[in-house]
Amino acid sequence: MSGTGAAMVAIRDAAPVDAVAACHVLRESISRLCVADHRNDPAILNAWLANKTPDIVAAWARQPGNSLLLAVEGDAILGVGSVTDAGEITLNYVAPGARFRGVSRALLSALEARAVERGTSRCALTSTKTAHRFYQSAGYVDDGVPTGKFGTNAGYPMSRRIVASR
Repeated sequence: MSGTGAAMVAIRDAAPVDAVAACHVLRESISRLCVADHRNDPAILNAWLANKTPDIVAAWARQPGNSLLLAVEGDAILGVGSVTDAGEITLNYVAPGARFRGVSRALLSALEARAVERGTSRCALTSTKTAHRFYQSAGYVDDGVPTGKFGTNAGYPMSRRIVASR
């Protein structure tokens, strides 16, 4: 658990029953917070959201070799993150109303800890333009040239060596 102001945010594993609420957080975060990436272009936004359905999110929660984690406050899901056993962080999204409360950082720490538990010493991810500075501030470094994802103009490959003490 990590504190965010007066309230406490807990990180827990997602279950298939969480899929509808987690999917809502993913879709709202991408739609409302990643405008610098999709520029409100319907084609880009639709491509990015295409696999953010309750059925697919439920499958991610059951997928071997993948950890789907939730940042929760009471019954509310504030963030959704995912990391593979190989250390690839594939999701780290926060609900718009929880932005700048430390939720993404708490989720990132939990994702890294899970990767360490699974035996990896390096995490890799592709950052949005929106989150690029956030990941840099967490110690991630650019790992190649930006690649457009879903038609966006930037997708920053990044990585960071991680250790068990973090």
